[in-house]
Amino acid sequence: MKLMIINGPNLNLLGKREPEVYGSTTFEDYFKELQQKFPKVELEYFQSNIEGELIDKIQETGFSYDGIVLNAASYTHTSVGIGDAVKAVSAPVVEVHISNTHKREDFRHVSYISSGAKGVILGFGLQSYDLAIQSFLI
Repeated sequence: MKLMIINGPNLNLLGKREPEVYGSTTFEDYFKELQQKFPKVELEYFQSNIEGELIDKIQETGFSYDGIVLNAASYTHTSVGIGDAVKAVSAPVVEVHISNTHKREDFRHVSYISSGAKGVILGFGLQSYDLAIQSFLI
């Protein structure tokens, strides 16, 4: 099984940015843990702060990978283009958020991705990624 994890804006700052919300672990360190936890899954990781690059990566991998774990971060709530890309590809996409977006600002309660996603996991910290990967294995 081959899965792509795609992270959006500011997630490159995990471990530094608002540790009370996002924790103190960098995603690179956490990604190594995921690779060890799921040795039979070929995991790849991509992060960008640029909306078009995220769309390009969804399109690039969305027809050849078994699935995509997508944390579009703030673009979740603003990007019709990312939502359209999720709907356009054949690979199932699981939308992931580290925080519970429904406990945050009102604008974070809207997702342009959810309607095209296989499922949505939010609020479990970095473990949200574990749960998303497990959803492809059942």
